[in-house]
Amino acid sequence: MRKPTPIALAMLSLVLSGCASFSKDGGFDAIETATRSHIQKDVVWTRDDATRERVQKRVDALLEKTLSADDAVQIALLNNPGLQAALNTLGIAEADWAAAQRLPNPGFSIGRSTRGSEIEWERSLHFNLARILTMPMRADIEQRLFEQTRRNLTLEVLRLASDTRKAWYTAVAAAETAQVQREAMEAAEAGAELARRMAEVGNWSKLKQAREQSFYADTALAVARAEQSRTQTRERLVRLLGVADAAKLKLPSRLPDLPASLPQLANVEQQAMDSRLDLQMVKLESEALAKNLDLTRRTRFINVLEFGIANNTSNEEQMQHGYEISFELPLFDWGQSRVLAAESRYRQMLARARETAINARSEVREAHAMLQNQYAVARHVRDEVLPLKKRISEENLLRYNGMLIGVFELLADARSQLAAVNTAIESSRDFWLAEADLQMALIGTPGKTMVTNTAAAPSDAGGGH
Repeated sequence: MRKPTPIALAMLSLVLSGCASFSKDGGFDAIETATRSHIQKDVVWTRDDATRERVQKRVDALLEKTLSADDAVQIALLNNPGLQAALNTLGIAEADWAAAQRLPNPGFSIGRSTRGSEIEWERSLHFNLARILTMPMRADIEQRLFEQTRRNLTLEVLRLASDTRKAWYTAVAAAETAQVQREAMEAAEAGAELARRMAEVGNWSKLKQAREQSFYADTALAVARAEQSRTQTRERLVRLLGVADAAKLKLPSRLPDLPASLPQLANVEQQAMDSRLDLQMVKLESEALAKNLDLTRRTRFINVLEFGIANNTSNEEQMQHGYEISFELPLFDWGQSRVLAAESRYRQMLARARETAINARSEVREAHAMLQNQYAVARHVRDEVLPLKKRISEENLLRYNGMLIGVFELLADARSQLAAVNTAIESSRDFWLAEADLQMALIGTPGKTMVTNTAAAPSDAGGGH
């Protein structure tokens, strides 16, 4: 048995050092920890049947009761199929990182040639030295890209939570508005029927009857639009939750009450600069591109560099041993294009990083101002508008009982009060949406608030009777 040559021993040590293993959690633990830190909710990556069954039992338990905003967020983080699909990009990124830590596969070739009675065998083993020499830098780049992917997925998880919370507020508000519109429909129907009867006996003009009928028609249209909005917002929430059976969804009849006061948020801009994940991501991407630029500059003249071990034998000659090194001559392509492209990408990333920082400050200022404004509007409607409408209604009821006003004036007042209730629902909804936007602005790019315009109550057609 022949003793192993020094070259063979060196190659064996390289092979053993080039074996990279995968992490047990696939990098998901950091996403889970960040999610609990920011929103105190669990996120699960369902990679096996046992986990999938456990998640389904938890989702079913949450769906059995009336769904709160927090419960809706939790179901979405456990059950949203789009999120589960996105989480698999983490496995892809980890595979790329592991591949960068492993030695490139060697190339082996064998040839046979004849010349008369002479037969020659040629065997060679090739290693890509350029890949081997730059392997530490490539592994570092892939590690940064893996970390960037992980932060991007964390941001996607938090954005899904924010979108689900806002969808819950919108769906509950739409259902509440639809109920108010149905009550307005009853009042409009009663007014239209009374006007018809009075017109039949000659106590009501055709013009006044037409006005009541017009109000009834407008109210019917408002009810149809409110029902459409209720269906749309509910189905959007169903999609975010990943629930196949929409009938399982049990929503409360009204939005949560406004808080007694807004929490004091000092220096929200600095909070955003310290905690926003999109800023951390763009920083990591800039560092990865800077490393890539350095790698490109180092290898601009070596496109192919291979080390090979040759072994030739023939039936007339003794075995020949040796090695060969091959590389491309930079006669036509000196690597300037690759270096220029890498430098351009790096400058592009620096500009985007500056843009992201400017946008982050602006977005958090805007979100904070919108929250304060919406809170002031909602409190004004709750504390000023609704009590005034209620007082007017009570006074009109007293006058009706004293036969100072007629039934149509009383119905007109009821319509006005229902319109004020609609305004209160919308202002409360907009406050909670603004609150969700601010929380998202502090940790990442906030999404655009999808506000569904609820059908406003028709203008009062009978107020002048």
